[in-house]
Amino acid sequence: MRIRVDWRVSCRLVGTILKWLWVPLALPLGLALYDGTALLPFVLPMLGTAAVGFGLEQLTEERDLRAREAFLMVSLTWLSIALVGALPFVLAGEGALAAPVNALFESMSGVTTTGATIIVAFDQHSRAILIWRAVLQWLGGLGILVLATAVLSQLSVGGAQLMETETQTQDVNKLTPRISETAGLLWKIYLGLTGLQVAVLYGLHLLGYAPEMTLYDAVAHAFTTISTSGFSPRGESIAAFSPAVQWAIIPFMATGATSFILIYFVTQGNFDRLRRSDEFRSYIGVLTFFTLGVSGVLLVDGAPYTSLEAIARHSLFQVVSIVTTTGYASTDFNLWSSGAKHLLFVCMFIGGMAGSTTCSIKTLRWLVVMKAFRRDLFTASNPSAIRPVRLSGNVVSEETIRDIYAYTLVSLVFFIVATIFIVVDASRVRLTVSEFEAMSAAAATFFNVGPAFGIAGPLESYEPFPTSTKLVMAFLMWIGRIEIIPVLVLLTPSYWRS
Repeated sequence: MRIRVDWRVSCRLVGTILKWLWVPLALPLGLALYDGTALLPFVLPMLGTAAVGFGLEQLTEERDLRAREAFLMVSLTWLSIALVGALPFVLAGEGALAAPVNALFESMSGVTTTGATIIVAFDQHSRAILIWRAVLQWLGGLGILVLATAVLSQLSVGGAQLMETETQTQDVNKLTPRISETAGLLWKIYLGLTGLQVAVLYGLHLLGYAPEMTLYDAVAHAFTTISTSGFSPRGESIAAFSPAVQWAIIPFMATGATSFILIYFVTQGNFDRLRRSDEFRSYIGVLTFFTLGVSGVLLVDGAPYTSLEAIARHSLFQVVSIVTTTGYASTDFNLWSSGAKHLLFVCMFIGGMAGSTTCSIKTLRWLVVMKAFRRDLFTASNPSAIRPVRLSGNVVSEETIRDIYAYTLVSLVFFIVATIFIVVDASRVRLTVSEFEAMSAAAATFFNVGPAFGIAGPLESYEPFPTSTKLVMAFLMWIGRIEIIPVLVLLTPSYWRS
């Protein structure tokens, strides 16, 4: 059998990425040097990944990336970075992360911007290791931006090409003439938003509104907010900080889940893009609807808070955190009533806008599904009518609608199968996991949300799950982050032969 995929081109590009991973590793290395903690966990991965990356670059000369090789490159990139990211955790030998499977789980959770943690006691880990978790998530958020705008939209992955329609941009990977320039443009916006959040959070500290928010905390939380990731160096997450910090983080979570294509046009003074965007209006509508719903349920059921401000703040914070798949917690929502928790569970399936750092199914796809279903109801009683589905005034092709239906269905099937596996595997090791806890854990990992309910709740850890479940969850995070299709394509014989 002759392989029809030029895997060397894909591996060469992966090697280029790995070769430069020493740069982000320099930040935790510098912090370890400053704190007087172990340097080896960062020095060895820096040398090793640079050597492996350079070796992969020698496989072939530089050539254009075709669609077939792009699928392989996308899948290998996230997997290889997760493997490299786990090395500092294992080499440091601190706490729960010393176990290789736990380290891989934490690293995959980081690079896929999931935010599900295996850590039990945060004080067992050095500041350098904890900031490395944040750096992994920041890199993952930036990487998915470039991936979504430059690769997935061109591969027609689950309707990702709709970014062109929704932003009124005929070719989203040509905001600038070259992909490298587009990546540079996104990098500047991403870096600017990160810097702005650092300034806001540390500014609150200097003004006396956030005494717990050190510069270290400000940087770590800025890295994991804009990337809609949710890793915090505090075991209590955002509940460790004042209400002022919680209010300040909400708009940055919402911005991270907003299309960066739209953000780019806003920075150019074109605010009409937001006004004309059906997806943006739906995104804001979803946040408003669920915030009001959760607030109402907490008021009726008796919330564990003493003021309306606290109910509004925690409701808005948790809805934004879950919808945007950031996964921060301003309170232990495990203690909320069943109705409020089930509303948050539904939020796990929504996601922010396409072309952002968010995960899950995304608002754009749900919007198309609803519009197409409404169209189908109309044509059922008016069979001779021709009524195309429109998004921001533009007609959505039937092929794209089918792609979105298929992607949504496959996502839900993966979620159901993962839920069954978690329940069965937990029963095998005599771990008590309810069906709702298993469903939330499956959704939180596959849709890259982070915290679930019960034993994997917002102030808890995924550490109690058996090793086999942790490996499956790491797999779910991987395929969920790169939107399923690239991995499934690799598993088809026709991809390699035809």
